[in-house]
Order: sequence, then structure tokens, then C-alpha cells
Amino acid sequence: MPPRARCRARRQSPGGPMHRLDSARDHLIGLYRVVVGFLFACHGMKTIFGLFGAHAPSPVGVWPGWWAALIQLVCGLLVCVGVASRSAALLGSGSMAYAYFTVHLPNGLWPIQNGGEAAALFCWALLIVAFTGPGRFALGRLLSRRSAEPVSASV
Repeated sequence: MPPRARCRARRQSPGGPMHRLDSARDHLIGLYRVVVGFLFACHGMKTIFGLFGAHAPSPVGVWPGWWAALIQLVCGLLVCVGVASRSAALLGSGSMAYAYFTVHLPNGLWPIQNGGEAAALFCWALLIVAFTGPGRFALGRLLSRRSAEPVSASV
């Protein structure tokens, strides 16, 4: 088949280039989960430990900052590795919604105006993870497969 005909056939095939994207969906969802979880955990580490250019660590036990950062760190790590990722993502999303409405919204309506861009983005990004599931590369999948394998009884 001449190159032009091959190109035309590829464009007219039922799958085409979008089929390749669909076949990679589970991998991309897994990669998305890893990146969002890692960034969320870094967001928590910044507040708890004073890392990544933070002025000073938040004092232990201070409400809501330190507790929110603890949720960010723990939920971010769980989402990143893919263990209980849906529950952790839902909890993290809710904490970011709470942060947006109680801390940022009183300073203005728009996230760019009130400094709540990160809270809004993490809220929606984690909500997507909660609804789509962990995708590939999830440690939870590996652990559930191992627990599903029958254990032979030794006599």
C-alpha cells in the first residue's frame, strides 16, 4: 500500500489516533494520580516541616493549618502510592473545599484574587481521582491480588 493510502486508511479506521488515547487511559489515570498525590503531599510537607521555601513550620496541633497539612501529607502519600486512594482523595478533596470556603473565600470571590488557586485545583483534582479510581501502578491493586491468591495449608 502506498504511503498516502496508508495514511488515509489510518485516518478512516474506526479507532484512529483517539483509539490509542483510549487504550492508554488507565495508564494516564494512574500517572495523574501519582502526580496529584505527590504534589498534595508536598503541599502538606511545606506546612508541617517548613520545606520548599515556607517561612516556618506550622506549630504542632494548631487548627486548622497543622491538621490540614497533616491531611494533605497523609492523603497525598496514600493517593500517590495507590492505597485506599479513593477514600484518601475524597478526604483530601473535602479538606481543600473546606480550606477554600473558610480561609480563601472571605478574601474575595475569585481564586486568583483570594489566593485559593491551589485549594481549588487540589479540590477538583482529588475529586477526579476519587471518581475515576487509582488506574494503573496502584499498590492497592497489587496488595489485593496477593490477598486474593489462595494460601495452601501446610500439614
